[in-house]
Amino acid sequence: MKIKVSHEVPLQLLQDSKTFNDYDYCLPHLLDQYSDYEEYFRKAKRTGRYIIMDNSLHELGEAYDTKRLLYWIEELEPNEFIVPDVWENANASVRNAKTWASVELPEGVTKVAVVQGKSYIDFATGYQRYKWLGYEKIAFSYGASWFQETFQHPNPYVAKMMGRLKTINNLYKNNIISDFDRVHLLGCNLPQEFLYYKDFPFIESIDTSNPVIHGLKGVRYSEGGLLYKDKEKIDENFTQEISKEQINDILYNVGMFRKINNL
Repeated sequence: MKIKVSHEVPLQLLQDSKTFNDYDYCLPHLLDQYSDYEEYFRKAKRTGRYIIMDNSLHELGEAYDTKRLLYWIEELEPNEFIVPDVWENANASVRNAKTWASVELPEGVTKVAVVQGKSYIDFATGYQRYKWLGYEKIAFSYGASWFQETFQHPNPYVAKMMGRLKTINNLYKNNIISDFDRVHLLGCNLPQEFLYYKDFPFIESIDTSNPVIHGLKGVRYSEGGLLYKDKEKIDENFTQEISKEQINDILYNVGMFRKINNL
């Protein structure tokens, strides 16, 4: 299976992003803030672009307002919608997923649940519960503190990168994840992580703004990627003016991202 990749970009680069993104990744809170962003996604829907809509937890610290989420799902009918989860809270995330499992969405919208927790047991039981609830696709965030605990390394970014890989590998090894499952990877700590998923047939899609954020800072990937992560989020300076040099650095990183990860 070819893994689909999308890199979130500032407003100025939305149109250009179609040249390097396999699909469009939508942050719903930005739809209410920027009319140009809204129009981009309305046109994307009209022209048949594949859309995955997030719930904006990563950007806001909590999932976006439920009424607005439902409004935009009805308006845009994304191909996938990531149902609200609660950061590192396994039980609350499962409760949310159970509630959303019974919410009627437009035909063709696949609901995606995000595994949360603070231990391997949380991740294993959460994943199984989502499948029992009927979720056809399940996502893993990049930032859980558990990942750093499960893989000891002096560089915290390497530790979290390898911790997510180790957790997913153990779920696969223990037959909790099967070859025929559908998994989405939310973000990354380091861009080279995805090379290690090439033998996992269930990884279907990735979203990460990492190549873009570092390109905006004038940081170009090496042949091995990076060993640190800038903490800026894509929506923090969303309307910034972007220079030709920054665009060149972003495009370089986007190309290197695929090269490094053999995508």
